[in-house]
Amino acid sequence: QVQLVESGGGWVQAGGSLRLSCTASGRTCSDYAMGWFRQARGKEREFVATINRSGGSTDYAESVKGRFTISRDNSKNTVYLQMNSLSPEDTAVYYCAARPRIRSAMRDAYNYWGQGTQVTVSS
Repeated sequence: QVQLVESGGGWVQAGGSLRLSCTASGRTCSDYAMGWFRQARGKEREFVATINRSGGSTDYAESVKGRFTISRDNSKNTVYLQMNSLSPEDTAVYYCAARPRIRSAMRDAYNYWGQGTQVTVSS
């Protein structure tokens, strides 16, 4: 089993940047493909980005392509989400998730979840 803890959320003005971190414990991070999801108030939790175990393969939701970058440092058991050119539509609770082996954009494919970190973008 793996435990996930997100950090780095906060408040930012539109056009600004934030970097989220997700640190894993309990198992080796490199055993898992990782994903970032987000949930805005009153909406379903949606896919943002995913990365494979080595970090060599990624995928993004269309809404964040070109603005967000997912990466990982397995030596630190940490996955990152660099978010640039933020807009109010990016306001949500951001969740880190882990699943064995292959990366996925499907929310229900993930076995482990963090508690989430709030990102608020003001106009």
